[in-house]
Amino acid sequence: MGYCRTRCLFRTIMLFLSGVAMTQAVAGEVSLGVAANFTETADDLAERFEADTGHRAIVSTGSTGKLYAQIRNGAPYDVFMAADARRPALIEQAQAGVTGTRFTYARGKLVLWSPAPNAFENAEDYLSRQPFARLAMANPKTAPYGLAAQQVLENLGHWQALQGKLVRGDSIAQAFQFVVSGNAQAGFVALSQVKSWDDDEGTLWKVPQAYYQPIDQQAILLNRGAGNEAARTWMDFLKSDTAIAIIRDYGYDTAD
Repeated sequence: MGYCRTRCLFRTIMLFLSGVAMTQAVAGEVSLGVAANFTETADDLAERFEADTGHRAIVSTGSTGKLYAQIRNGAPYDVFMAADARRPALIEQAQAGVTGTRFTYARGKLVLWSPAPNAFENAEDYLSRQPFARLAMANPKTAPYGLAAQQVLENLGHWQALQGKLVRGDSIAQAFQFVVSGNAQAGFVALSQVKSWDDDEGTLWKVPQAYYQPIDQQAILLNRGAGNEAARTWMDFLKSDTAIAIIRDYGYDTAD
C-alpha cells in the first residue's frame, strides 16, 4: 500500500509539472507600442490580460508621432496603440500593418487641469486673463492631445496671445509632469491622467467636444505580430467587455 501511494503521488506530481510546462510553452508575449496618455490604462489591461490568458503584454510608451516613426524604422512592436486614427491608417496604407485589424479602442477626453484647488472658476475667462506664468500642453506635431489643445486655443482666440507662456512636452505624459511638478500652473492634459493621479484636489475643466476634433485612438496589428498568437489574442481582448470596462473606468469613451 505504501509503495502504491508513493507511486501514485509521484505520477500526480509529474502530471502537474507537465501541465505547468505545457502552460508555459503555450503562453507567449506581445510587444505593445502605446500612446503616452494610455500608460496607466495599458498597464492595468496588461495585468488583467496575463491573468485571463497566460500571455504577457510588454508595454512601451511614447508620443504617437515618435512611436509611428520608430515603427516605420523597424521597431519590434507587435501592436501599435496610437492616440489618433491618422497614423494607424498610414501604417495600414504603407502595408506595415495587417489590413482589416485597425479599430478604435478608446476615445480620449481633453481637460484643462491645475493641481491647485480653486485655480479658476471659469476656464475660458482664466485662459483669457492669463494669470499664470506657464501653461502646459503636448507638442501638436507629435501628440494628438497637443493638437487638440491647439484647436481649443484657436477656437477660443487665444493661440497667438499665449505663445509666450506655452510649454510643450514631447508627449502628453511630459505635459502632465510639467503641471504636477509646478513648472506650469495649469495644462491641457488627458482626463485619464487626472483620474489616475493620487491627489483628489485640483481644478478641472472638461473641454467641450465642440472645441476640438474627436480623439479617436486606434490600434492596429503590425506585420511583426501577424503570426504571434499573443498579439492576436491581445487585439481580441481589447474588444472584450472586461477591457472596455477598464478603459471606461479611466475616463475614456469607447466605440458603440
